[in-house]
Amino acid sequence: MAHIDVTATNFEEIVLKEEKPVLVDFWAEWCAPCRMLGPVVEEIANEHDDIVVCKVNIDTEQKLAMKYRVVSIPTLISFQHGEVTAKNVGVISKDEILRMVGK
Repeated sequence: MAHIDVTATNFEEIVLKEEKPVLVDFWAEWCAPCRMLGPVVEEIANEHDDIVVCKVNIDTEQKLAMKYRVVSIPTLISFQHGEVTAKNVGVISKDEILRMVGK
């Protein structure tokens, strides 16, 4: 399953109400580290049906970025039952990302 693009309009439904672990990638097109991390996030989305993988473009969703205190990108935040369970800023390995979501 590919990632889901999330906005302020659908964030609650897709992220906060989801029963499965959710990984949210806060990114921007102009961010070189985000472009490095992007394929790894996509790989996880395609390989793990038991994780919901979402992307939030901070250029168009500034309020969401502010709400979750995203000051540098890429920022990955994992959620479980609507609660933040882990947060990481910067490029990390696939294994580290999977650990964030309890895999």
